[in-house]
Amino acid sequence: MDSSDITGRIRRVLNDHGRLSQPAELLDVTADLYQAGLTSHASVNVMLGLEGEFDVEFPDQMLSRNVFSSIASIQSAIETLKAG
Repeated sequence: MDSSDITGRIRRVLNDHGRLSQPAELLDVTADLYQAGLTSHASVNVMLGLEGEFDVEFPDQMLSRNVFSSIASIQSAIETLKAG
């Protein structure tokens, strides 16, 4: 699974569940998703969407605002989960 494929899938989940103020494709991978409109409630839906999309489960220690703060941080978490 290559990096650009993961990024594209994350963007699709964000578009479906994130309720962002703009399409995820327009955001830089380091852009703050909370500034782009992600709420705590929407982040739960994004997490569930990511778990389904990538067949992973986020452990409690990963359920923090930092993990879901940007596309890059989400990608890092998913790569960690897939490697583990």
